[in-house]
Amino acid sequence: MASFSWVNQEETPFKIKTFLAQQGVSHRMFSIIKRGGGSVEINGRQVRTVDEIQPGEQVVISLPPEQSNDVVESSHMPLDVLYEDENWLIVNKPAGVTSVPGKADRSNTMVNRVKGYLEDAGSQDLVPHVVTRLDRFTSGVALLAKHRFAHGLLDKQLQTHAVDKRYFAVVDGDLPDDHGVIEGPIGRVDGDFIRREVREDGRASTTEYWVEHRFGNMTLVRVRLHTGRTHQIRVHFSHIGHPLVGDEIYGGPMDRGIERQALHAYALTFYDPFAQQDRKTTSALPEDMVKLLDGYQVEI
Repeated sequence: MASFSWVNQEETPFKIKTFLAQQGVSHRMFSIIKRGGGSVEINGRQVRTVDEIQPGEQVVISLPPEQSNDVVESSHMPLDVLYEDENWLIVNKPAGVTSVPGKADRSNTMVNRVKGYLEDAGSQDLVPHVVTRLDRFTSGVALLAKHRFAHGLLDKQLQTHAVDKRYFAVVDGDLPDDHGVIEGPIGRVDGDFIRREVREDGRASTTEYWVEHRFGNMTLVRVRLHTGRTHQIRVHFSHIGHPLVGDEIYGGPMDRGIERQALHAYALTFYDPFAQQDRKTTSALPEDMVKLLDGYQVEI
């Protein structure tokens, strides 16, 4: 059974539920602990969430491991691990690999590969939780939680868009402004399962960008997502008349030497509630995008 603990560093007592909520334990996670055979203990004795934790005391949450789902196959294809500890696995996803099993691929996605990786490592928890999902043909940093408790602790950060995601994108044409913010609600194109568009009844979406370098017919930009809509970067740049190079779905040019959208997640920063510190991970620009930019070197 996996255990997680926190010490009350304050000089006042707290109700356990209040104290744990401050650490990021959501109401949903309390339900999972209660229903899933878990426990909450102080000094080795089981307590209720309405009990108090005194200054200097340590509260320990225990959860049974998640059993493997046989529907999800294990893949032992290569996995480029950028960071790993007992709670998180941060990987460098190559373009062309789907994040989760679906119609396009049920056996060789990032989830399948991570499951195989965890099996090989002898892990008890064998259900990978995708925290940040990348499109199939987008490369770069992807965060997975090794267990449901870690995923649950990031719920609030995900809902408030506190997870800082940065991308490099190569867009068509010459962007006139060195810095810009694109705002436009995004929703599904009528009658189309895949494509999105800016539309009045869509969900509010904000994309911020900074021009890194202009190449005449292309512009390299750094992008920060302030919301996390499906295809957001691709839709927003297409909407302002500068679709991503290689992005056939959203009108990007296909004659520049790259056959996928030129989009790479180069940095991810989140607050690690276990280590109680910010954690930042980066990934260098992949070979196909370096080639597209004729060897241009960019600093992360």
